[in-house]
Amino acid sequence: MKKLVLIRRFSQIFFLSLFIYILWLTTNTALFFKIDPLVSIFNPFSLMMLILTLIVGRFFCGWICPLGSIIDMCGIKARNRDLNFRQIKYYILGLIVVSGFLSIQIAWVFDPLVITARFISLNFIPSFTLALDKLFIFLIKSFNFYTPLYDFYRSLKSSILGVNRYYFPHSSITLSFFIIICGLTFITKRFWCRILCPLGAIYAMIAKFSLLERRVDKCTHCMKCNVGCRMSAIKEDTDYRKEECILCMDCIYDCQDRATKFIWPMKEAKISAKDSISRKDFLFLIASSFLLLGFKRKEGGTKKKLIRPPGVTSEAEFLNKCIRCGNCMRACPTNGLQPAIFESGFSGIWAPHLVPEIGYCEYNCNLCGKVCPVGAIPRLILAEKKEQRLGLAYINKDICIPWSQNKECIVCEEHCPVPSKAIKAYSESSGGKKILKPYVDTYLCIGCGICQNKCPTRPLRAIKVQP
Repeated sequence: MKKLVLIRRFSQIFFLSLFIYILWLTTNTALFFKIDPLVSIFNPFSLMMLILTLIVGRFFCGWICPLGSIIDMCGIKARNRDLNFRQIKYYILGLIVVSGFLSIQIAWVFDPLVITARFISLNFIPSFTLALDKLFIFLIKSFNFYTPLYDFYRSLKSSILGVNRYYFPHSSITLSFFIIICGLTFITKRFWCRILCPLGAIYAMIAKFSLLERRVDKCTHCMKCNVGCRMSAIKEDTDYRKEECILCMDCIYDCQDRATKFIWPMKEAKISAKDSISRKDFLFLIASSFLLLGFKRKEGGTKKKLIRPPGVTSEAEFLNKCIRCGNCMRACPTNGLQPAIFESGFSGIWAPHLVPEIGYCEYNCNLCGKVCPVGAIPRLILAEKKEQRLGLAYINKDICIPWSQNKECIVCEEHCPVPSKAIKAYSESSGGKKILKPYVDTYLCIGCGICQNKCPTRPLRAIKVQP
């Protein structure tokens, strides 16, 4: 039996299931991102992962990474070709670091945990729950399965099927991006991990110096290990690229003479940088970024163009921290947080913003700050969150029903959650009758957007919130 391979597969399934469970049914979504050095390399959990990589090797990519596990599932029948472009991932990592010095955060584009979380939150969970819910309804109605299937269906409604199915207008983009990454396996196995993944590049640079190493005794040069290696880490002379090995353990069982094994060496490991960017080049790339610090974007020049989540006061700082994981959008109980596309420029792509016409910021909710893994949305207690100003409402008197038509309507005032009412109304005589006309108390308004969401005028709302 391929015991090590079976253990590795169990590990992949376990961590992928855990990742989905955390995103689906809990608010502890920051847990997985704490072990991601591409998100925060100085986090103690990230440092622990780097230390383990220095000891064991690039185990995260082969045993834990949820995107790597999905790619393995998609590439079961994929062909295996050794492509000579491994150094690209190091340049992508260098680009991320240089961009960071320029206050442009692009790690969210390439981070495998963020990519997977975005797909699960914005695509998989809504689609799966909708399909499963429709299936249960079809079976119950068509075949009269009211007992016990209906009871089982009701139990699921309080757990798996109980999550809100939200609408995200740009979810097709995140889905397409994810499909492209998985589709790259048609070129070769683990294309993303070999050539493009910057997180893999971090682990690869450290794994070069790892203590655990692969040894081959009395090789008959059957080359099965070379052909079957999903990372093409094994060379034709039976040596291997240690930084590319993800410890899948396939080579141990592909070897017909069982001559392959992983051991703790007693002598200094050989380091070969022939097939990857050299440390000298990479360090030069990082050091050169300091020359660009004089061109750093001024924070004061970035104005709020969109309504950001509660507690966000600096647009530039928010965009620099946000990794676009989608956790806050999935957790928002009203579906009000939506991914931006180009509304705030290229730097704001996929960052969350409040769209009051879809949903408002619930007054008694602070979930978005709780689930943010990087602190882009401050973690506020509920009392603090209630005092945060997201924007300011204003009334268009030309279309507001009481102002333009002299008819009764104080929907905005009725729904305003501020205890002392940020939207007030005063009585005014018009045409022989008294009409209550609403106005905004700019001192009390927090810009939650519920007034805009509930306003009955169409197609334009008579009251809107500006950031």
